[in-house]
Amino acid sequence: MHLTVSSIQSSAKKKKEKSFYYFLQCCISSLAPYIGVYCVLTSFSYDTIFYSLTFALTFLLYTSFHLSRKPISIVKVTHKQACDDDKSNYKQLLGAMDYSFLCAYAVGMYLSGIIGERLPIRLYLTVGMLTSGLFTCLFGLGYIYNIHSLGFYIFVQVANGLVQTTGWPSVVTCIGNWFGKGRRGLIMGLWNSHTSVGNILGSLIAGYWVSSNWGLSFIVPGLIIAVMGIVCFLFLIEREYSLLMTGGGGRSYDTELLLPRDNGTVCVPVQQVVVVKSESEPSAISFMGALRIPGVIEFSLCLLFAKLVSYTFLFWLPLYITKAAHLDAKKAGDLSTLFDVGGIVGGILAGVISDKLGKRATTCAVMLLLAAPTLYGFSMISEFGLGPTIGMLLVCGGLVNGPYALITTAVSADLGTHKSLKGNARALSTVTAIIDGTGSVGAAVGPLLAGLLSAGGWDQVFYMLMTADFLALLVSAIMKAQIQSLLVTVIVLVVVVMESVVKN
Repeated sequence: MHLTVSSIQSSAKKKKEKSFYYFLQCCISSLAPYIGVYCVLTSFSYDTIFYSLTFALTFLLYTSFHLSRKPISIVKVTHKQACDDDKSNYKQLLGAMDYSFLCAYAVGMYLSGIIGERLPIRLYLTVGMLTSGLFTCLFGLGYIYNIHSLGFYIFVQVANGLVQTTGWPSVVTCIGNWFGKGRRGLIMGLWNSHTSVGNILGSLIAGYWVSSNWGLSFIVPGLIIAVMGIVCFLFLIEREYSLLMTGGGGRSYDTELLLPRDNGTVCVPVQQVVVVKSESEPSAISFMGALRIPGVIEFSLCLLFAKLVSYTFLFWLPLYITKAAHLDAKKAGDLSTLFDVGGIVGGILAGVISDKLGKRATTCAVMLLLAAPTLYGFSMISEFGLGPTIGMLLVCGGLVNGPYALITTAVSADLGTHKSLKGNARALSTVTAIIDGTGSVGAAVGPLLAGLLSAGGWDQVFYMLMTADFLALLVSAIMKAQIQSLLVTVIVLVVVVMESVVKN
C-alpha cells in the first residue's frame, strides 16, 4: 500500500489539528463568545496569536521574578528600625544580606546559561520558578516562626539567588527565538519593561504588609512566582513552529524531506517511514567560544557598571528616601516606584533610538553621559522637598535603566545570533548568561559598597555611583573607538593562561 502527495499533506494536517496548540485555540474560540472577543481573535493569523502569546507570557514570567526580589528593599526600613536600638552596624548587616543573594546570582548565572542550552527551556524555567517561590516564602516564614538567625536568612538568600538564575537566560532565549533583528530594539525595549513593572508591583505588595506583618511581604510574591511557574509549564512555547505558523498550508522540515519539488507522486511505505535530517543539529557553544564573539566582553563590562548603579537604587532607594524626605516605610516604597516608571520609558526610548541609528553602543554612551550629572543633581535636589524628588526620580530611572535594559535584551540577542556563529542559534542562552552574569557582579558589589559607604554619609554613595557611571561610559567609548578586538584578544589570552596555570 502506498501514499500519494495529497494523502501525506492530509495526514500532516490531521496531526496538527490534534496538537496541543490547536486544542488551545479551540478552547479560546469556544469561550470567546462569552467574553466578547471571538470576532477579534478570528481576525488574527496564527502568527499574530502565537507571537503575542509568547511576548505576553514571557513578560509576565519575568515580571514575577523581579516582583519576588523587591520586598527585601522595602522590609529593610522595618529591620532598620528594629536594629537601631540593638545594632550600630545595621547597614552593614543588611548590605551583607543583599550581597549574599547577588553574589550567588552572579556566580550561578555563568553556569545557568551553559545548563540552559542543554535542557528544555520550559522545564528548566518551571523548576527554577517553583524553587524560587519556595525560598521566597521561607524568608517570610522566618517572621511568622520568629526566627532571628542571620545565618538562616543568608542561606535562604543564597539559595534563592542561585535558582533565580534560571529566569533570564531562558526568557531571553525564548523571545530571541521568536523575534528577528528588524525591530528588536523597540520590541525588547517594550518587553524589558517587565523589570520595572515587577519592581513596582513588588514594592506595592510588600508595602501593603510591611508595617503589620512583613512576612506576608515575601510569602505573597513567593506564591505568585510559584503559580506563574505552573503557567509556564502549561503554556510556554519555546520557539516558533513552521507548520503552525503557516496554518497548515506550509511544510515542516521533516515533511519537506518526503515530498518532491514537482507535483509528481512519491511512494512511501506505510509501516516504516524513516526521516533522516541532512545536517546534524548544531552543538551548544562553549564558554570560551561565546567569549570570542565580538562585543560580548565589552558589553559585559559596560553592563557591570550600569547594573551596579541600577541595583544600588533597587535595594537602597526606599531607605534613602526615608532619610532624605522623612517618610515612613510604605510611602517611601510607593515613591521609589517612580524610579522604575522612568526606567520603563528609558528602556523603550533606548530601543527605539538604537533601532533608528543602528548603533547600540552609541545609544548607551549618550545615556550614560547624561546619567552621571543627573545622579549628582538627584543627591542635591532630593533634600528640597517631595516635588523635585519625584521629577529627579523619573529622569534618573530613565537614564540609568535605559542602557541597562538595552544591553541585557537587544544587545544580548544580537550577539547571541551574531554572524560569526554561522546560524547556530544555540549560543543565545550562553551569551545572555555571560553578559548578565558579569553585570550581576556589579549588582552584587554596588549594594555592598552602599551599605559600607552610607555609614559615612549618603554623599559617598552617590560619588561611588557617579564613578561607576563614568567607567561604564569609558567602556562604551572603547567600543565606539573600534579597539574592542584588541581588548577581546588580551582578555581571552589572560583566561587561557589562567586555565593552563590551574591545570598545571
